[in-house]
Amino acid sequence: MKIVNKASAAVLGLVFMGSSVFAQSLADAKKAIDAEQYQKAKSMLKNLTVTQSTKDENYFYLGLVYLKQDYADSARATFNKGIAVNPKSALNLVGLGTVDRIEKNEASAKANFDKAMSLAGKDDKPYIYIAKAYIMKPVMAKEAMAVLEKAKTLSKDVLKDPDLFSAFGNVYSAQGDASNAADQYLTAVGLDPNSPVILVNLGVIWKQANNYEDATAKFKEALTKDPNFGPAYREMAESDLKQAANDPKVTVAKRKEGADYYKKYIDLTDRSIESRVRYADFLITAGDFKQLEIEATELAKLDKANLKVYRYLAIADYENGNYAPGLAASNKFIKEADAKRILPVDYVYQGRLLIKTNQDSLGILALQKAVALDTTQADLYKEIGASLYAAKKYPEAGDAYTKFVNSSSKLNLTERFTQGRAYYFGFEAQSSAALKNKAIKPDSSLLTKADSAFSFILQKTATKPFALAIIYRAYVNDEKETDREKNYKGYALPFYQKYVEIVEPTHPQDAFTKSKLVDSYTYLGYYNEFVSKDSAKAEENWAKAKELDPANKQVINYYARKGGSPNKGK
Repeated sequence: MKIVNKASAAVLGLVFMGSSVFAQSLADAKKAIDAEQYQKAKSMLKNLTVTQSTKDENYFYLGLVYLKQDYADSARATFNKGIAVNPKSALNLVGLGTVDRIEKNEASAKANFDKAMSLAGKDDKPYIYIAKAYIMKPVMAKEAMAVLEKAKTLSKDVLKDPDLFSAFGNVYSAQGDASNAADQYLTAVGLDPNSPVILVNLGVIWKQANNYEDATAKFKEALTKDPNFGPAYREMAESDLKQAANDPKVTVAKRKEGADYYKKYIDLTDRSIESRVRYADFLITAGDFKQLEIEATELAKLDKANLKVYRYLAIADYENGNYAPGLAASNKFIKEADAKRILPVDYVYQGRLLIKTNQDSLGILALQKAVALDTTQADLYKEIGASLYAAKKYPEAGDAYTKFVNSSSKLNLTERFTQGRAYYFGFEAQSSAALKNKAIKPDSSLLTKADSAFSFILQKTATKPFALAIIYRAYVNDEKETDREKNYKGYALPFYQKYVEIVEPTHPQDAFTKSKLVDSYTYLGYYNEFVSKDSAKAEENWAKAKELDPANKQVINYYARKGGSPNKGK
């Protein structure tokens, strides 16, 4: 038996260690990417770019990891290195085009994609990754489908590639076509029955169709192929979360189970920053803002350079009522993050936090920025309207509510009512100002807008009229009188009459409703006394007003006066 001396042992150790490193292949790195073990994949690929520096594929997949970690600049630099190694590298051109798409440079992206396809030969992989780049925005699913159809014509061999059919499944899924997506995934499974990735994709289709039993079965089948495949646990967690939202009976149990699954996902993905960021996203969807605050605080300790944690802190602090630190976190993110990384949600929470810290004007501006970035967020107009209304900026509040109700598919009668009141109060404020400054001319279009809002409500509640909308139509129409002394039209008369007709039989006890009845009776008293000249009806209405509110000044004036005519109106 030969004895190995210490020096030899050291050398052998280095050899064996080096052999284990060299044994790591591109296939191993790609498997780690699929399992979302990005740190592991990055380490392998960095080594491969050194030990196999002339293989352009290594650079592409390393750049892909950078993209998945949200480091577009590092990805671009890596793809360029791959092209330096091989100027005809189709994959690295696809990588550059993908970065272009992220940076919203569609012309450059298309140029890179077209060049990549011209260099790809019969290799379908560049086509597959171009399709993936297109469906980062589902609106470009048609472009993705066209690229994959081209790939099918390259050779007979590509029809044996499970990745191609899996890519077709992804595109159909992005289009919301679950049936065709499932067919494509099943074809891919037939070609590669041991792929956990394809099985998880198939499970996602069932999850989206609320078929949780079959979805979970597919996720668990994926784990039989690879027990350490973290994405299967993540999808089970998100499936649980969806069930919790749809069925109150299982909400508590499914949220707990989902959280446990997500922790397994984090453990299996090396507890990487990326997996923990996804967990933070999960917590937002789950509405667990206490845990989000804890997770965001930990992330800040682990990666101080990762500005995204300040987005999470802003959201958590707002939802937990910690407005001042939340605003500090929000401001830091928006000030220091690359403009391309700022999302509408960032302005939403900055706006909300500003409003909560008594900076309403700035808060409204931030919410308006969010709407400008994402016009589908109609609900933000409601928040903007509420803030403007609270600040007594009534015409502007009315306009915000108008945008809300016009862009929402729901029947928002409460918001319609606030919209009408905002316009009415806006006119009232202008009228008050005009009494002090004759240069001010009240905007009568505000009355038209207010009346339209209240009229809409009454049309929708015809079988059971909304009394408050009626009384406000009375107020609005009374403001339309232009000559109260000589040519009083009585525009408000039918609305005051209708309000009394609906409310009087209920014998209201609350002070608010009684005050509105008093408004109605005093108007009817004036109208019958001075316009229709029906003293009996006038007496009847003034008596009812007196019964409800004997201290009312207009009631007192009626019984005290011997003649003359006070201003008519409510």
